[in-house]
Amino acid sequence: MPYSAFHKARTRERILDAARRAFARVGYEAVTIDEVMRRAGLTRGGFYNHFRHKADLFAAAVESYGTATPWQDAKTSGSSANGLARWFIDFYLSDDMLANVEIGCPLYGFPNDIARAGSAPRHAYTRLIERTAAIFEAALGSEPDAAERAEAILSLCVGAMLLASTTESETLRVSIRRSARRTALELLDS
Repeated sequence: MPYSAFHKARTRERILDAARRAFARVGYEAVTIDEVMRRAGLTRGGFYNHFRHKADLFAAAVESYGTATPWQDAKTSGSSANGLARWFIDFYLSDDMLANVEIGCPLYGFPNDIARAGSAPRHAYTRLIERTAAIFEAALGSEPDAAERAEAILSLCVGAMLLASTTESETLRVSIRRSARRTALELLDS
């Protein structure tokens, strides 16, 4: 008897959750399909019921980031567009985000992996950039330069986290994120 659509969807989510965590922890190249399936409590054969190959899994993991992480709770909390944008900046640049590599954002965690992984992951990454910038653009409303400012805010957040995640200096990690937060909020409020 075939599995129900509900079972198949839940299984796919288990695979995606295991993949997101593994990719965030060690990167695309170091993760194997066997490892992802083991972490999901499944066998390798089941992988091919959901994905054609590892690059498709990587693309789906990147694509699902905005719906399977703390962002989803914030998006459905009923906050105003400005409230959501401010929450995003605060959380994105937080100590928790920096410390918890498994919830780390693909935007700062995967650029090199994405560049080498093929078209499907790049397409998913592009959509993630667009969706994330749209959060800030919505908060900026009808400002004539809303799209440009939204991209600048996103660039500040992603760049600050990329730099902070690669330095050994605690002082610099804090300073970079504090500076980015202040400037991002100024762009949001000006």
